[in-house]
Amino acid sequence: MSEVAFGRLKSKKRSNQTMNIITLVVVVFFACLVLFPIWWIFRTSLMTNAEIYKFPPSLMPADWLFSNYEKTLKVFKFWKYLWNTMAIIVPSCLAGTFTATLCGYAFARLRFRGKRLLWALCIGSMLLPAMVTLIPLYIGWTRGLGIHDSYLPLILPYFCGGGAFNIFLIRQFIISIPRELDQAATIDGAGYFRILFSIIIPAIKPAMIVVALFIFIGLWNDLLQQMIYINSSEKYTIALGLTNFRGQLKSDWSLTMAATCLSFAPGVIFYLIGQKYFVEGITMTGIKS
Repeated sequence: MSEVAFGRLKSKKRSNQTMNIITLVVVVFFACLVLFPIWWIFRTSLMTNAEIYKFPPSLMPADWLFSNYEKTLKVFKFWKYLWNTMAIIVPSCLAGTFTATLCGYAFARLRFRGKRLLWALCIGSMLLPAMVTLIPLYIGWTRGLGIHDSYLPLILPYFCGGGAFNIFLIRQFIISIPRELDQAATIDGAGYFRILFSIIIPAIKPAMIVVALFIFIGLWNDLLQQMIYINSSEKYTIALGLTNFRGQLKSDWSLTMAATCLSFAPGVIFYLIGQKYFVEGITMTGIKS
């Protein structure tokens, strides 16, 4: 290799290293910006109210008052709210993931009359704002079916396909699986359900985990519908309990922030467990149309 070529290769390598360092610095900077509000909530939960209002504010608490969490748990029924929330999320995640898989498999592999029309309606429903259907659904559940103060309006819709986007996500994954596997299994005498459970589902586990995470996050943060369908305080979820708790304390921000940290901690834990599959599912959604 000539000295000129060697110099160019060395210069290119140095340039790539510089760009990698700059990219890393930029990513770390924006990550700090994203995490800063979370840190601010956490440090506020460990302060006294007098220290919170001190100016200029400090990034670190003078005394780490973890006793604030003990005080919060005495008045904030965290475990009861968590149990109520899981009573909604667990059946919804299981049913939504399973029915979305069935629907996605049908749209990806089966042939039936009206398939294109149904698929167009399914995709089109993703463009419909949730607020448009909120009142008709409420009237249907309360006046039509007579269901009041119940978790059923929050759970039962996930027994009907799990949501248009979830069906779309599952379908895209199934399309990326070669049809030759289905044909080989058919030759061996496998039916549709045998192909689904023996070939398709093992191959799309990341997508199913992503769907479960989407349903979990959506229900965990769904304050509006929970306020509409849940009325008694004994059935409050974490979102409703936190809203009510914040209204009771008014200006006691240390306990309010402690309750906030307790409220989003389970969601963060579940997301961290499935984040690898979450990112994989997002990146592979549009592999094949």
